[in-house]
Amino acid sequence: MFARYLDQSYAPVVLKNLDRLVWARLVSNACYRFAPPFIAVIARGLDVTVAQLGVAFMIGEFAGLLSPVIGRFIDRGNRLVSMLFGVSLPTTSVIILAVAPNLWIFGAGMFLLSSSKVLFDTSLIVWVNDHVPYERRGRIVGIIETSWALSLFIGVAAMGITTALFSWRAGFLLGAVAMAISGALIATGLPRNDAHAPPQSIQRGKVPRNGLYIFASAFLLMGASQCVGITFGPWFEDEFGFTSLGLIVIVVVLGVFELGSSIGSSRVTDQWGKEKSVMRGVIAMAIAGVLMTVGHQFAFLAIPMLIIYVAGFEFALVSMLPIAANLVPTAGGIGLGLTVGAGTLGRAIFSSVATSLYDWVGPLGPAVAATVLAVLTALAISGYSRSLR
Repeated sequence: MFARYLDQSYAPVVLKNLDRLVWARLVSNACYRFAPPFIAVIARGLDVTVAQLGVAFMIGEFAGLLSPVIGRFIDRGNRLVSMLFGVSLPTTSVIILAVAPNLWIFGAGMFLLSSSKVLFDTSLIVWVNDHVPYERRGRIVGIIETSWALSLFIGVAAMGITTALFSWRAGFLLGAVAMAISGALIATGLPRNDAHAPPQSIQRGKVPRNGLYIFASAFLLMGASQCVGITFGPWFEDEFGFTSLGLIVIVVVLGVFELGSSIGSSRVTDQWGKEKSVMRGVIAMAIAGVLMTVGHQFAFLAIPMLIIYVAGFEFALVSMLPIAANLVPTAGGIGLGLTVGAGTLGRAIFSSVATSLYDWVGPLGPAVAATVLAVLTALAISGYSRSLR
């Protein structure tokens, strides 16, 4: 399904295994992305406020601080083992989330889910680095990142429908079953003799000073996305009277536009240049953020601007990943791990900030924060581009 978008010049092992890897990534993304749109529903189920549940999300996102350690482990270790741990642990964590009796257990489940997702995502991208030259990675990373968009209108939509029909706990259980199946497909499909890091990839590497711009960009970009991603559910419920089924429709539409951004990135990022591609995505976010802030009380303006904002984020993120993985060419996991760590730290901090702002001043607060962070991201990526001259 996905491999057909690559020509035969790619390594046979990539062409043979791309489909199962993308599907596994899709399912893990769905489990990871399910909770934010339904944060108000889950909060009611746990008898807590949106802001209190935001703290649990923050705890979960702090797992991203393990990314540098995980990245170094992957650079020196077995790719297959890393990916298998990365798909088996989410199964356990999603079951914990499904049966969580209180906020603390839910937070622990989110932490385990986030850390295991970092492990799987990083090992997958490093596996790609092992088999695909840098100048050709933009296309394949773009294809892999379609799983982020597809996870919304396939995975999250299915889990959301299950939530509407039964409960949010049943939605998590559906994700756990799909995650277990994905792990079995990877375990039986990837070749064992290809699982270890190539000799050149285990050299010690040092992160260049201008890598700080990429880490800052990831922190700001992911924080910006989280500001709207974690609050649009209660925003649309409170302001526009949306139900769970209405949120599912929005989730599907967001997924369609994210998919378009991922496909667009895979086609043009290598041609435009990765830094310019990130910048263009972030500029779209900033413009949409301003209009979303101005029209946060009007559905006809707020909804399309949210969609454009999320699409711009997806385009920028997909374009940034090859840059991150090549910060240390001899050890891709280091740069990618630090970038993911910075990004998830941004998500962690702004999970709590955005939900607190929402409880304090309503949707205006998160919308303003998302806009400011998008502008700061543009400044950071501009600094990185200048450092290359």
